[in-house]
Amino acid sequence: MKYFYLALVSFITINAFAQGEQTYNDYNSRSELNPQLAPFYHGVASFDPLPNSILIWTRITVDNPGSVDVNWRFATDTLFSNIVASGTATTDENSDYTISVDVTGLQPNTWYYYEFNNSGRYSLIGRTKTAPVGDVDSLRFALVSCADYENGYYNAFKHIGQRNDIDAVLHVGDYIYEYAAGGSISGREHEPVTEIVSLDDYRTRLSQYRLDADLRYAHQQYPFIYVWDDHEIANNTWHGGAENHTEGAEGVWADRVTAAHRANNEWLPKRLNNPSDLDKIYRTLRYGDLLNLYMLDTRYYARDEQGAGAEETRDLLGNEQMNWLTSQMDTATVLWNILGQQVMVAPLKVFGIVVNNDQWDGYPAERDTLYQRIQDLGIENVVALTGDIHSSWANDLPLSNYDNSDLQNVIGSVGVEFVATSITSGGAPGVPQTIITGQNPHIRYVDLAKRGYVLLDVNKTRTQGDWYYVSTITDQNFTVESPQNWYVNEGETFLQVAQQGPSVYLGELQPQAPLLPNNPVSVGENDPIAALVGVYPNPFVDRIVLQFNLFKSENVLIEMYDNTGKTVYSKNLGKVRDGLNYFEMRDLNLSTGAYFLSMKVADKQLNKILVKTK
Repeated sequence: MKYFYLALVSFITINAFAQGEQTYNDYNSRSELNPQLAPFYHGVASFDPLPNSILIWTRITVDNPGSVDVNWRFATDTLFSNIVASGTATTDENSDYTISVDVTGLQPNTWYYYEFNNSGRYSLIGRTKTAPVGDVDSLRFALVSCADYENGYYNAFKHIGQRNDIDAVLHVGDYIYEYAAGGSISGREHEPVTEIVSLDDYRTRLSQYRLDADLRYAHQQYPFIYVWDDHEIANNTWHGGAENHTEGAEGVWADRVTAAHRANNEWLPKRLNNPSDLDKIYRTLRYGDLLNLYMLDTRYYARDEQGAGAEETRDLLGNEQMNWLTSQMDTATVLWNILGQQVMVAPLKVFGIVVNNDQWDGYPAERDTLYQRIQDLGIENVVALTGDIHSSWANDLPLSNYDNSDLQNVIGSVGVEFVATSITSGGAPGVPQTIITGQNPHIRYVDLAKRGYVLLDVNKTRTQGDWYYVSTITDQNFTVESPQNWYVNEGETFLQVAQQGPSVYLGELQPQAPLLPNNPVSVGENDPIAALVGVYPNPFVDRIVLQFNLFKSENVLIEMYDNTGKTVYSKNLGKVRDGLNYFEMRDLNLSTGAYFLSMKVADKQLNKILVKTK
């Protein structure tokens, strides 16, 4: 999005490795694959818990072409002595070798452990939890957003993984960023180094992000409930385009969306209303009688262009999603109605001027419609959860008669909003915050500089948000503080300061998943030499992108043969440094048909079968 402050984006220039080719392997400290996790380098994850089922995920890195069978099992303990479900899934390059399984027949409100295996090699053990049913006393979630890999270390994800006292992670978007490389932290430069626009671009970027150890750890320990924001496609997305998309120069918008959403659903599965419609991600997840999570799409599905057309006809949710949401809330038999969505709901004006029309302020008529339906239908205990803005906010959701002169009895609010700051993406520490709160009395708290997340603690008497901030994102040694704690009482519609400080976890701690698989690859002489992480696109037209990892510096030879065995391409890259590398073969003027790609590293050969199209 475009924020009310100016964001400077710097770019670095990468010289071509050779005419018609590019390789990027000269950073001082690159991301690396952990050889002990082979071939499941990207770890494991789980998504969208229901009382009796949950989605589990992994990605297998293969050395040879073709489909591969991956076994999975689900148990109540890390030793897998009590297996409750198991099976086999098949994957291939059509799904980028990702695997998603909906495990059914589970018990509600139960912690489980799961793992994948192939040919005697095991993934990390994942830990996950199903949703409860019936009478639920309390729940805790981590609310996160905006994790620009280039901008800093994922210290907040690490802290979430370590705390061991939440039920799920709520991610409200900007899981990746589409920008070209331009980071200041060595080893965290984006891959590809260009802005991502194609399917292979988005897959490569998602692969890079998911290799981060701290993000992998958070996914391993908790289920995620996720909706996208704009940077999963392009900055300031709306249904028909984006501020950061140039039609023609960056391809056709519809093609870019299709590519982005396909890769997104491969790497971040979700319970789609219609599995054939990857664009429609809004959905409800119920947690007993305590709360419903309405995961919305205020970014893409029905959003009209920012600032275009008359305000009274400008859609953010759109009629279909608005009717669905208000009907769901009206018929709900839960205590709390919690909206997981992307952009700030509460108004923000400075000197009477709307600061940012990318958020609900740019769609005031639709916000009025939502507020009016909440009042007319008598919907209570509405809590909006928000990200996107790279800063922290605690807001009442004001009507025209809003009055907080009595802080114990505020009138004219339909609910409250907790806005999580970013995991790493930049803020605006120089903006005077007193101007914002002074001119917007419904904004009870704002911080524009700190990075971290919100811990949401929900029980039958109140919902509390605790802001947890990491001391730094430029160093992996960090401390954590929680200086702001706000809550809303059940039956009320305004925030109050939690004088007692952060909420306290009263549940039982569950053993965490171990840091290594059951049968890790041994470290020593039998270490893998190299891994071909991805080869995109396939089929190809005139370019091929290789994402590969060397576990130690070695000579690399790339060759391609046609179906007669004739060499049609050969490139000796020389000695390539260890770590994750990216190599692009361009201007491949080849006839249509099948080709055999070989990457030779020391005495190891990694192979792929590729198809050339017109």
